[in-house]
Amino acid sequence: QVQLVESGGGLVQPGGSLRLTCVASGIRFRVYVMAWYRQAPGQQRELVASILSSGTTNYPDSVKGRFTIARDNNRNTVSLQMNSLKPEDTAVYYCKALYGATGYWGQGTQVTVSS
Repeated sequence: QVQLVESGGGLVQPGGSLRLTCVASGIRFRVYVMAWYRQAPGQQRELVASILSSGTTNYPDSVKGRFTIARDNNRNTVSLQMNSLKPEDTAVYYCKALYGATGYWGQGTQVTVSS
Protein backbone atom coordinates (compact mmCIF):
# COMPACT_ATOMS: atom_id res chain seq x y z
CA GLN A 1 0.00 0.00 0.00
CA VAL A 2 1.43 3.33 -1.09
CA GLN A 3 1.34 6.19 1.38
CA LEU A 4 2.63 9.74 1.17
CA VAL A 5 2.24 11.62 4.43
CA GLU A 6 2.94 15.34 4.58
CA SER A 7 3.63 17.33 7.71
CA GLY A 8 4.95 20.74 8.74
CA GLY A 9 2.21 23.06 7.56
CA GLY A 10 0.77 25.82 9.70
CA LEU A 11 0.29 29.54 10.15
CA VAL A 12 3.26 31.84 9.59
CA GLN A 13 3.70 35.58 9.25
CA PRO A 14 4.83 37.14 5.97
CA GLY A 15 8.58 36.86 5.67
CA GLY A 16 8.67 33.76 7.82
CA SER A 17 9.75 30.21 7.06
CA LEU A 18 8.27 26.73 7.15
CA ARG A 19 9.65 23.31 6.36
CA LEU A 20 7.36 20.66 4.91
CA THR A 21 8.22 16.98 5.01
CA CYS A 22 6.74 14.07 3.08
CA VAL A 23 7.38 10.49 4.13
CA ALA A 24 6.77 7.84 1.48
CA SER A 25 6.12 4.14 1.96
CA GLY A 26 5.17 1.31 -0.33
CA ILE A 27 7.23 2.54 -3.30
CA ARG A 28 10.80 2.15 -4.50
CA PHE A 29 11.43 5.70 -3.47
CA ARG A 30 14.84 6.32 -5.01
CA VAL A 31 13.60 5.84 -8.60
CA TYR A 32 10.65 8.20 -8.28
CA VAL A 33 10.51 11.84 -9.24
CA MET A 34 9.29 13.65 -6.14
CA ALA A 35 7.47 16.95 -6.26
CA TRP A 36 5.53 19.47 -4.24
CA TYR A 37 2.38 21.07 -5.59
CA ARG A 38 0.02 23.59 -4.07
CA GLN A 39 -3.58 24.54 -4.55
CA ALA A 40 -5.15 27.75 -3.33
CA PRO A 41 -8.94 28.15 -3.05
CA GLY A 42 -10.49 28.56 -6.48
CA GLN A 43 -7.15 27.95 -8.20
CA GLN A 44 -5.66 25.07 -10.14
CA ARG A 45 -3.07 22.88 -8.51
CA GLU A 46 0.39 24.09 -9.49
CA LEU A 47 3.90 22.70 -9.29
CA VAL A 48 6.19 24.46 -6.82
CA ALA A 49 9.24 22.18 -6.87
CA SER A 50 10.44 18.88 -8.22
CA ILE A 51 13.51 16.71 -7.74
CA LEU A 52 14.65 13.86 -9.94
CA SER A 53 16.23 10.66 -8.69
CA SER A 54 19.54 12.21 -9.77
CA GLY A 55 18.95 15.17 -7.46
CA THR A 56 18.28 17.67 -10.23
CA THR A 57 15.75 20.24 -9.07
CA ASN A 58 13.28 22.51 -10.81
CA TYR A 59 11.27 25.50 -9.59
CA PRO A 60 8.84 27.93 -11.16
CA ASP A 61 9.85 31.58 -11.10
CA SER A 62 7.26 32.33 -8.41
CA VAL A 63 9.26 30.42 -5.76
CA LYS A 64 12.78 30.30 -7.20
CA GLY A 65 15.30 31.53 -4.66
CA ARG A 66 12.84 31.17 -1.77
CA PHE A 67 11.94 27.45 -1.78
CA THR A 68 14.34 24.51 -1.68
CA ILE A 69 13.41 20.88 -2.29
CA ALA A 70 15.57 18.04 -1.03
CA ARG A 71 15.30 14.28 -0.82
CA ASP A 72 16.75 11.61 1.45
CA ASN A 73 16.65 8.27 -0.34
CA ASN A 74 17.71 6.43 2.81
CA ARG A 75 14.75 7.74 4.79
CA ASN A 76 12.24 7.88 1.90
CA THR A 77 11.57 11.54 2.59
CA VAL A 78 11.32 14.71 0.55
CA SER A 79 11.29 18.13 2.14
CA LEU A 80 10.41 21.64 1.07
CA GLN A 81 12.13 24.50 2.86
CA MET A 82 10.10 27.66 2.32
CA ASN A 83 11.64 31.03 3.19
CA SER A 84 10.49 34.62 2.74
CA LEU A 85 6.91 33.45 2.64
CA LYS A 86 4.28 35.70 1.13
CA PRO A 87 0.50 35.78 1.58
CA GLU A 88 0.15 34.47 -1.97
CA ASP A 89 1.95 31.29 -0.89
CA THR A 90 -1.14 30.39 1.15
CA ALA A 91 -2.44 27.05 -0.12
CA VAL A 92 -2.75 23.37 0.58
CA TYR A 93 0.60 21.79 -0.26
CA TYR A 94 0.70 18.28 -1.70
CA CYS A 95 3.51 15.80 -2.09
CA LYS A 96 3.59 13.75 -5.30
CA ALA A 97 5.60 10.69 -6.34
CA LEU A 98 5.89 10.04 -10.09
CA TYR A 99 7.42 7.17 -12.04
CA GLY A 100 6.51 6.99 -15.69
CA ALA A 101 2.72 7.09 -15.91
CA THR A 102 2.31 6.12 -12.25
CA GLY A 103 1.71 8.85 -9.75
CA TYR A 104 0.68 9.05 -6.13
CA TRP A 105 -0.50 12.00 -4.04
CA GLY A 106 -0.39 12.77 -0.38
CA GLN A 107 -3.37 14.14 1.52
CA GLY A 108 -2.01 17.67 1.70
CA THR A 109 -0.99 20.08 4.44
CA GLN A 110 -2.30 23.61 4.88
CA VAL A 111 0.10 26.54 4.75
CA THR A 112 -1.31 29.94 5.70
CA VAL A 113 0.79 33.10 5.44
CA SER A 114 -0.90 35.95 7.26
CA SER A 115 -0.20 38.64 9.79
